[in-house]
Order: sequence, then structure tokens, then C-alpha cells
Amino acid sequence: MAKKHKGKLMFQSPKGMHDILPHDGPLWDKIRKELREVAESYNFMRIEPTLLEPEALFQRSLGATSDVVEKQMFALKTKGGDALVLRPEGTASIARAYIEHGLSQMGSPLKLYYMGPMFRYEQPQAGRFRQFHQAGFEILGGDDDPIYDAQVILACYRMIESLKIKDIIVKINTIGCKNCRPIYRKKILDYYKGKVAASKGKLLCRDCEKRLSVNPLRLLDCKTPDCEEIKKDAPVILNGLCSYCKAHFKGVLEYIEELKIPYVLDNYLVRGLDYYNRTVFEFFADVSLESERHKKAQKTEKGQLEAEPMDVRATHVALGGGGRYDYLVEMLGGKETRAVGGALGLDRIIELIKQSGIVLTSKFKPKVFLIHIGDLAKKKSLALLEELRKDGVDVSESLGKESLKAQLRLADKSAAPLALIFGQKEALENSIIIRDLQTGAQETVPLHKFVAEVKRRLK
Repeated sequence: MAKKHKGKLMFQSPKGMHDILPHDGPLWDKIRKELREVAESYNFMRIEPTLLEPEALFQRSLGATSDVVEKQMFALKTKGGDALVLRPEGTASIARAYIEHGLSQMGSPLKLYYMGPMFRYEQPQAGRFRQFHQAGFEILGGDDDPIYDAQVILACYRMIESLKIKDIIVKINTIGCKNCRPIYRKKILDYYKGKVAASKGKLLCRDCEKRLSVNPLRLLDCKTPDCEEIKKDAPVILNGLCSYCKAHFKGVLEYIEELKIPYVLDNYLVRGLDYYNRTVFEFFADVSLESERHKKAQKTEKGQLEAEPMDVRATHVALGGGGRYDYLVEMLGGKETRAVGGALGLDRIIELIKQSGIVLTSKFKPKVFLIHIGDLAKKKSLALLEELRKDGVDVSESLGKESLKAQLRLADKSAAPLALIFGQKEALENSIIIRDLQTGAQETVPLHKFVAEVKRRLK
């Protein structure tokens, strides 16, 4: 334990970073298990990129003026002078590994998934930390068939669903391609400049004043109340898409309608990173479970929700998002590669699970509980436990407790059907007592036969 110094702990975890403690272990185990099962069922293979990456990787991929690059990266210099950062997100790392290791040779498209910590220097709040955890699905290679967009959305949706979270909504939009997006960018720029000129004073937040000159599309991603109000009448990109992007987006929507995944068209969803193009999406859990509007909308024929006002965020908890990034691999020095991906914020999901009272129990249920009495029995108990485990018998114990009553209480709590009682007498006679915890019946058996007898009773 850390020593206290003047009423405070001498050492604590850094601000915005937290330990995963034993009582949360079953939750994280459940998430890892469900992620693996969902990923394997949709043919995604696991990849684990490095925690440290070159700083330039994110400056190039996310955009030098993005909030992540400008404000949120944990940067460091090595003794050799290399500029590195703790990775702030996973997609750029996946693209780097894809190029570096020639993963395109593994087939096209290549489906990958990952899980691990990310790091961003931002103000900590509920469900948002400076060290946070994400799980993601990425499809790289092949063409830009909208079915891949739908598959990533589906994998993320099923992952959330597997954790018993209900009322999941997908917000979705398209931001076009390098052909039609510049036209939309100019429309947004003209609209906001007109608003600023008409106001004859301060209208935008400080960040948006800068975005106006460097990246106008990010104005749509601002969450401050005043900027949200201005955004309500901003131009909509759907009216200016090229024919190819229009057909692509229509295809994505048709696939997710076929899957009966509820979605909301959000005309101003852009996501905050430079590498996205065409489809962008976010996942929300509706925390207003009594909402009749939502229940009714889920029964619509195509599974689509009507467009909602932007104050929807007040009742929806954001769980993750993603989109298509057809230019990223080429931007990082690789060949032209179509790609799409999505990531889920696991800390936010765990917070929601806890607040919602969802019960996710560990599947480990011991079939046998070993009880010891006396020092000699305690000394020999470890070898008995190993015999049981070697033969595939799930066993639990409490060797740190000496009281028979306390151990019996823990045995009952474990819900194991059998208890093994190993006392001083049994240790000297090389025997052990097998007790049925449901009936209370018990029998003494020789140690050389006890594993076989336990397995027979568990059949």
C-alpha cells in the first residue's frame, strides 16, 4: 500500500487513469469473451498494435489541426531523439501495421479486430478517461462495396447487444468523397461566414473560430450549445453528393435495413478525424427506456427511426463509432486501399452496464470446494487441488481461512455441489471426506481413488 503523507496517499494513479480492480474482473472477462466470439463468428482475426507509435503517424492521419493532435496526445522523446506518442486511437495503428507487415498478402478484404488501451489528454468525466479502452473491427482491402460498411456496423452492434444492452440506435451519415466533399465544404464555410458577419460580434466558440479557417467541416462536430444552435440551419450534404456517393450510401442503408438495425439519419454527423470519407456512424444506447416514441419506432417496417432533434444526446449514451477511410493507407505510404472500421468505448459500456443494473456473471462455477482442517492438511491441500485441476475438475478453496464454519459458509456460497473435507485425521490416513452439499450426505474415500469418485458423482 502507498504510504500516507500529510493526510494524503503518497502515490496515486495519474489523473484520468484508473486501475481495473478484482470486482470488475468478471465484467472485463465477459467483454473479452464476447468480443472474441463475435469477431470469430464474422471471420475477423486478432491484431495487437504497439502502444507507442511515431508522433507523425497521427499528425498525418488524424490531421494536424484535429483536437486529438493539437490537445490530447501524450508525447515523449526517446533517448535516441525519436518523437513517440501513446496511441490515441486504433485505426491509424492498424493501417500502419497493415503497410509495414504486408498484410494485404493475407487476402482481400482482410478483417481484423483489436482490443486495448488508448490515451488522450482530456478532462476526465464519467465514462471518459485519459487512459481508456477500445475494441474495434476493421476491414481493409477489396473494393468499397457498401456491404463491408454494413458488416462493421453489424459486428459492433452485435458486440453491444451481447452485453445485454438494449435500445441501441445507430446514427449514420455520409460525408462524401474527395470529389463532392470540397463543394460541401465551401457551402459550410459560406454559411458560417455569413452567420458570423451578420452577428457583428462573437458568435462561435474559440475552437470553432479556428476551425472556420482550417477545417470548416469540424464546425458540425462542436457540442457547445451556441454552436449547436447555429448548426441547425447549416447546409445538408445529402443534397450535394456525387452520384457514386449517393448510390453507395443508399446501399449501406439498404443493408442495415435488411438486418433490421434501428438507425437515425443525422445530417450533421461528421466525426472528428481527417481520414474519414463517405459513411460515418455512431452507436448510442437509449437510456430513456420508457420512451414510447422509441418503442413505436422500432416496430416500423424497415427498422428505421425518424430523424430526431439534436437534443437526442441528452437521452442517448454514446458507445462508439466509426466510418469508411478509403484514403488512409495510401496517405501513410501504402497502396490505394479501400477500408472501413468501427470502435467501441469499453469504459463507457462498463459504466452503462453498472448504472443499468445489468448482471453479467462469470461462467466459472466450481464443482468442488476443498475444505482443510489443521496445518498438515493445509500443507497437503495444494497437491490435491493440482490433481483435480489436472483431471479437468473445476475446484475452489479458501486455504487462507482456518475456521471450518467460515469455509463451509464459502462452500455454500460457491454453489458447488460437492465439498471435500480434508482434516488432520484424513491427512494421516491418506483419505478424504466427500460431502454432498445439497443432501448433507458424506463418505470417506482413499486419496488414491478420490478424483475418480468425484468425477463419478459429478456425471
